[in-house]
Amino acid sequence: MSNTRLVLIRHGESRATVERFLGGSRTCTGLTDFGRLQVQALRDRLISGRDIAATVLMSSNFPRAVETAQILAPALGSMPVGIDAGWGEHDPGPDLDGISWDNYVAKFGTPTWSDPDEVVFPGGETVGQFHTRVVRTLRETVRRHEGETIVVACHGGVVDAVMRHTLQMHQTGKFELHTLNTSLTEIVHVEGSKWRLVRYNDAAHLTSLESSLPDSSAK
Repeated sequence: MSNTRLVLIRHGESRATVERFLGGSRTCTGLTDFGRLQVQALRDRLISGRDIAATVLMSSNFPRAVETAQILAPALGSMPVGIDAGWGEHDPGPDLDGISWDNYVAKFGTPTWSDPDEVVFPGGETVGQFHTRVVRTLRETVRRHEGETIVVACHGGVVDAVMRHTLQMHQTGKFELHTLNTSLTEIVHVEGSKWRLVRYNDAAHLTSLESSLPDSSAK
């Protein structure tokens, strides 16, 4: 039985992050211009390095992730992008989707993220529900594409959830993961519940890009 290779790629810089609003799937407005440059840098790296022979290219249903996958597609054999909402970021729910971060904090306070069952987003997912959904999607994806190399354009929270599950860590806690935009995180499903971590937060392609931009430190 051959191993299944999973490469998770966080989307490029999003307008939701820069404009500071909760950009769920309903209100996400895609990438910034700088975000597109980040993804193009990764695309060029993959074309020149050819270290990922993908057989499947997937994305969450968020525009920022779909746009990321579409830009990367030429480096991965120009295969079609399969959309799976299960790979989406933590859902704030219909009532809070699109609210500015400042308005959210003014109304509910700054979340601590310490309790996976705490209702951080009224009408949306708890951390526990979010992690359950991501792990279910992970298992279903690996089952459907056993033995293949799967590339998924997704989100920082999704990478966090996958890492915490496969490394058997708590859903919340003092250990923090800070996944960079367009970074590569690669794990291999060996057998059963056993995974092998190959790399996390690989964003080497951003070094030359950011050093060439005078205002890159503000991104």
